[in-house]
Amino acid sequence: MTTTAPVPTIGSAPVERMRYGGLIVLMLMGFLLVTAEFLPNGVLTEMADALGVTPGQAGQTVTVTALVGLVVAPTIGLIFPRLDRRSLLVWMALAAAVSNLIVAFAPNLIIVLAARFLLGAAISAFWSMSITVAATLAGPDRLGRGVMFTSAGVSLATVAGVPLGVMLSELVDWRMVFGIASALMVVLAVALRFTLPSVPAAQASSIRLLVDTLRRPGIGLGMAGHIFVVLGHFLAYTYVRLALERIPEVDASTIVVLLALFGLGGLAGNIAIGLVIDRTFAFFAVFAPVVIAVAVISMIVFSGSIVGVAVVVLVWGFFFSSWLIVANTWVGHRMPDRLEAGGSLVVVGFQAAITIAAGVGGLLVDTLSIELVYVVGAVSLLLGAVLFGASNRARAPRIAVA
Repeated sequence: MTTTAPVPTIGSAPVERMRYGGLIVLMLMGFLLVTAEFLPNGVLTEMADALGVTPGQAGQTVTVTALVGLVVAPTIGLIFPRLDRRSLLVWMALAAAVSNLIVAFAPNLIIVLAARFLLGAAISAFWSMSITVAATLAGPDRLGRGVMFTSAGVSLATVAGVPLGVMLSELVDWRMVFGIASALMVVLAVALRFTLPSVPAAQASSIRLLVDTLRRPGIGLGMAGHIFVVLGHFLAYTYVRLALERIPEVDASTIVVLLALFGLGGLAGNIAIGLVIDRTFAFFAVFAPVVIAVAVISMIVFSGSIVGVAVVVLVWGFFFSSWLIVANTWVGHRMPDRLEAGGSLVVVGFQAAITIAAGVGGLLVDTLSIELVYVVGAVSLLLGAVLFGASNRARAPRIAVA
């Protein structure tokens, strides 16, 4: 699929080589942050018992990190308008370390939730600023390849990070697991300081700037499409276990393997799509949601075959886990002068979609069949593809970035 929108002219000279050391450290930051975000999932029972709460209440330690993103993502640039972005990431790594350390010693759920606010802020700041830092490390012409590293860290955490946390909890106390995560974040903060170059702050991402950015031709349509894509995915993926349990004679170990295939597909998708995304971002912004929609429907159609579902899950993971690469590269090429604002909008849209999916999805599952919920998810994905297709037809202004 082609687009009539011209690629913005980028005035800065491309870097001679990609700074792989810095990109690898960014990947590790994404890996450790996402692993820490979902660590409670693996130690939920032990944590609930120790804190004297129900597993459902303990599960809110994950929910709170997503809600914080809705506040932090659009305001982080405004709160620190002049702070060098390398220093900001270092401070966010230390904030995550403090968060994990507090959880390791917290006597009650209230303190744990307060500590998780710090982690949610660190995650949102990382995603909002990673596109700007990746552009500096990889160069504007290879932004998609740079973003590939940050997204690969998340996929790697999906495949290995969370299971690693579960394995550690079998060897040591759950509090020690968070203590280890805290220590690793401190080491990462040091690595960030010495491997990243100075990244001057861009124009502060005020609410007025975000609104003005959305008014640019095609940007509002694309961001709406982004929300519908993420919403459609999470409407289906949040209740994927219910869908997998429809497979005849499926057991818990089979479900674990199938979910691992999703993560492996995502890791492969990050690499494959990341290598070509700078030339094909407009195509994948439409093609990926369509393929995911087909995969979601296929989960129902092929529910009688484990092999069929395994292929579907692999394809689903391949395309959705690379979605942030697609969205951020689209931002980088459509608004190279407002990378921080665009990155903030992507994070806000992502977190808003998760929040809506959590609320609406639960209602739909309780009132409709899982099959109809998956149909709703597929329709949302297709709507997202249509909106991105329309956004690609909007003429992008030619912007020179000094």
